[in-house]
Amino acid sequence: MMVYIPLSMDYNNVANKHKIEKWSIFMNLYNELCSITGEKNVLRDEPMSGHTTFRIGGPADYLVMPSSAGEIRKITALCAEREIPYYIIGNGSNLLVGDKGYRGVIIQVFKNMRDIETDGEVIRAQAGALLSKVAAAAYEAGLEGFEFASGIPGTLGGAVRMNAGAYGGEIRQVLKSAEVLTPEGEVLTLPVEEMKMGYRTSIVSKMDYVVLGAELALRKGEKEKIRAKMDELKEKRVSKQPLEFGSAGSTFKRPEGYFAGKLIEDAGLRGFRVGNAQVSEKHCGFVINRGGATAQEVMELMETIVRRVEENSGVRLEPEVKRIGEF
Repeated sequence: MMVYIPLSMDYNNVANKHKIEKWSIFMNLYNELCSITGEKNVLRDEPMSGHTTFRIGGPADYLVMPSSAGEIRKITALCAEREIPYYIIGNGSNLLVGDKGYRGVIIQVFKNMRDIETDGEVIRAQAGALLSKVAAAAYEAGLEGFEFASGIPGTLGGAVRMNAGAYGGEIRQVLKSAEVLTPEGEVLTLPVEEMKMGYRTSIVSKMDYVVLGAELALRKGEKEKIRAKMDELKEKRVSKQPLEFGSAGSTFKRPEGYFAGKLIEDAGLRGFRVGNAQVSEKHCGFVINRGGATAQEVMELMETIVRRVEENSGVRLEPEVKRIGEF
């Protein structure tokens, strides 16, 4: 990250001294992060378009890829001590990052924390494990109950955080317990009964915990039937969802008593575009990146959708996609 301090800056000015100190902290941060995770796991000025399923996003000051709970604890503690913003992501499947990027540290709990193991009818997996890989492991072990998640393009950590679901299934239906890191640095193992899981929410999001891993309680089944169910759901996704384009999945939460996609269609917005951001013609519940869309275009499109739907139906849609960074 290039730092420029004007030669004319008054170093005796208190405000300027504070600015210089903040820049110095950012510059020293790189070495400290490298000492925690190793240099190969710390990227500077990293374009977030390569780390989100929207394929959109400017550069993060730092992208760090930890390998353990201990490393996450040290990174978050370091950021807190230095008063540097940080944000936890997985596969970036429910995320819109601003075009100007993110000023601070992105902690990506993904490729370095994705181990999966089976023990009887229980699957234990780290937070970075993709749901598709967990579903594949369940199939290989002849365990049923996780088929609904086989096509969700996210990680187990993110799924636990938001109680992800699809086709009538939700994570809370199969979750046995989750291991989390609190903002104070304490590691807790929470049984599902204490997770306070609801529609797209859990105690993890409410308390700003970091999911480290989880145990899933499944049941023995017939592999042929498990595969058939996974194939059936895959066919539904391919035929009904715009998988060929970048997106963050369902853009808006489902309003009680309604379907977001139907409300958007009824407002006359099927195929509506702002630049290269578009309401999918295949499924109106998806905002897609047709190629080269900016975060600003996506945000403007989402705001238009909310306004037009409310005008047409009286229902105010709530975004499911998280927005971070500078737009």
